[in-house]
Amino acid sequence: MPKKVLFLTLKTFSLTGGVEKVCRVLTRTLYDLSVKDLVTTKAFSMYDKTSDRDAKYILKEQFKGFKGNRIGFSLAAISEGVRSNIVILSHINLLFIALLIKRISPKTKIILFVHGIEVWREIKNWKGDFLRKDCEIWAVSSYTASQMIERHQVHADRIKIVHNCLDPFLEIPMDFSKPGELLDRYGLKRSAPVLFTLTRLSSSELYKGYDLVIETIPELVKKFPAIRYLIAGKADSVEKTRLKKLIKDNHLEEHVTLLGFVPEEELSEHFLLSDVFVMPSRKEGFGIVFIEAAACGCKTIAGNQDGSVDALLNGKLGTLVSPIDKDAIYKAIVANLELDRTPETSLRIQALCINNFSYNAYYVKIKELICE
Repeated sequence: MPKKVLFLTLKTFSLTGGVEKVCRVLTRTLYDLSVKDLVTTKAFSMYDKTSDRDAKYILKEQFKGFKGNRIGFSLAAISEGVRSNIVILSHINLLFIALLIKRISPKTKIILFVHGIEVWREIKNWKGDFLRKDCEIWAVSSYTASQMIERHQVHADRIKIVHNCLDPFLEIPMDFSKPGELLDRYGLKRSAPVLFTLTRLSSSELYKGYDLVIETIPELVKKFPAIRYLIAGKADSVEKTRLKKLIKDNHLEEHVTLLGFVPEEELSEHFLLSDVFVMPSRKEGFGIVFIEAAACGCKTIAGNQDGSVDALLNGKLGTLVSPIDKDAIYKAIVANLELDRTPETSLRIQALCINNFSYNAYYVKIKELICE
C-alpha cells in the first residue's frame, strides 16, 4: 500500500529563491513517486495561492495554497498530517505544526529539511527537544549537518545528507557560445571577460561577497581592461543605494552593472554569457546557483567556509577561496580568467555537475528515504 506523504511549505511557486527551488523539485519528486503508486501525496503552502502552482511540478488536486491564512493552513495541515504516514517540513518555522501532529498521531514520521542560516542560530528549547527526539532531519549539505550537531546537539544518526539537485526543467545547453542577444543587450564584445553573480541583494544579508568582488575590479581592470561584472538579483533600496555608491566611489560605472531581477527562463543564457560565476559567500547552506552555473559549463568561485564546499564537490567543480580575503578572491578570478574557456572545458564542467547533481539521482535518494 502506498505511503501517504504530506509536504508542508511556506512558499513554493511564488518566489524563486533557493528554498523555493528545493520545494519545487521535491513536489515534482513526490509527484513522480505517486505516478508509480509508491506514495499518495499532498502539498500545502502557507503563503502561495493555489493558482501559483506550476503544472510541471505537481497536479492540481495534490496542491493547495492558503494565501497567507496561517490559521486555515495550520488546521488543514494538522487534519491531513494525522492521517499521513510521513509529514515533510520545508522550514523549521513549521515545526510547531509538526509537534501538534506528533502529539495526536505518534506514529506519523516527521522529516525536516534544514537549509542554512535558519538553523545556524539559537532556537527555542522545545524545538531543540523535538529535533533531538521526534524528527528525522534532511540537511542539504555536510556543513549544515555539522551545525545541527554542534549547535543543537542533534545525534548524527538522525541526520541524512540530501544534496540539492538541478531542477529537472532547467535548460541544459549543448552549445556553449555566448548568446548574441545578451551581448547586444549589455553592450559587450564577445571577447570581453565577464564575471557574474546571481543572488538576492539584501541589506540584512551582507555575506554573499559581491561587494568584495566589486572592490577587486579596479585591480582586475589593469589586467583585463574590458572586464565586466554583472550582478543580478532583486535589491532592496538600502542595498541598491550602498552598491551604487561603492561602484561610483571606485569609478566602476563602465565595468560593474546591476541587472536587477533575471527571469528563470533567461538563467542558462546568463551563465553562458559569463566566463566565471563568482559568489564568495560566508553563509551559504548549499548554493543551488553554483550547480546551475556549472550545468551550463561556467567556471565558478565560492567561499570555503560553508555549504558551498558541498556544491563545488570540495573544489573539484570550481574554486574555493576564503570569503573574507580580498586578495585571495582577486587571485582566484585572475587564475580562472587566464584559463581558456573552450567547449571542451565547459563540457567537462557540465558533465561533472550532472553526474553528481542530476534530478534522477535525487529522485532515487528520496525514494530510498521515503519508501524503503
